[in-house]
Amino acid sequence: MTASNPNDINRNPAWRTPPAEVLPLEKAVGTVLAHDVTEIVPGLRKGPAFKKGHKVSAADVERLARLGKKNLYVLRMGPDDLHEDEAAEMMFEALRGKNVEPSGPPSEGKINFVAAVDGLLVIDVDALINFNRLEGVICSTRHSHTLVRRGEEVGGTRAIPLVIHREVIQEACRRAGEGVIQVRPLTAARAGVIITGSEVYEGLIEDRFAPVIAAKIGQLGGRVTEVILAPDDEEAIGRAIHKLLDQGVNLLVLTGGMSVDPDDVTRMAVRGAGGRDLVYGSPVLPGAMLLYGRIADVPVLGLPACVMYFRTTVFDLVLPRVLAGLTITREDLARLAHGGFCLTCETCRWPMCPFGKST
Repeated sequence: MTASNPNDINRNPAWRTPPAEVLPLEKAVGTVLAHDVTEIVPGLRKGPAFKKGHKVSAADVERLARLGKKNLYVLRMGPDDLHEDEAAEMMFEALRGKNVEPSGPPSEGKINFVAAVDGLLVIDVDALINFNRLEGVICSTRHSHTLVRRGEEVGGTRAIPLVIHREVIQEACRRAGEGVIQVRPLTAARAGVIITGSEVYEGLIEDRFAPVIAAKIGQLGGRVTEVILAPDDEEAIGRAIHKLLDQGVNLLVLTGGMSVDPDDVTRMAVRGAGGRDLVYGSPVLPGAMLLYGRIADVPVLGLPACVMYFRTTVFDLVLPRVLAGLTITREDLARLAHGGFCLTCETCRWPMCPFGKST
């Protein structure tokens, strides 16, 4: 016995079209138009009064009669058929996560997702891809981990056919899990910054890190509460870390000492101060020597020197995620490899460019 082809229009419920027939106007309520119904207003307009796919209601009958319609060419829906608008509503509810609203009622089988708050757009990319493997439905979104404003559209979903079988939509909703699209508000950072390096500590060179860090944190609604200069000494850096934690900071940022030279001890100092969930090194250029971890549930970022020199680096990619309450894992960093190569354009256009846009 030959296996059935899932793309066979006679077998796949996503492709199956209910039978069409001509019905008297008064018997067409509850059916779906198989064509546009044109309205002509002399000297003013000519266009569809009702579009293909419109579900005829009792209120529509009077207007259709005024347009001279006595019969309609309609699709006869069975008990397991769903109109495209109803299907879109079901899929929207399954796909939506926290802080996402509809753009309005469904139109031609489509509903868009709108951010309900300012924050970080987070997409379950694997679930989104699995959803779109199902024939007959689609959902498209903006890139995950994009900063969005309240009221911005972030994606949309729709059924492909005018009428679709209920079991297809039920499977689509199952694949959506507990919500594919969410917006996570950012915590206002109260950041403590530790500038490591004996040259800076001893005043031999001027620090250029702190202004850059303060500006980037400020752009996301936070502030730097204190900046401490520390020599290349594990114990001194550890004391600075605990001083800032005692002051109640909710973000620690350390600079310098992130390489592998003998006097680069910042990573070891973070570990010695109680650092956990530590990941070091990211497949992002610029930004390969990033350190991430946590101390007493406070996220810690160790920044490589490139943050001083390049306008856009790995810091810009991970800081919003940290402020949105996401934990950065080795897998998360690995996914940054695709799209993590900055072209260092003469005129930087980030975030309106591909850098960091893979996930």
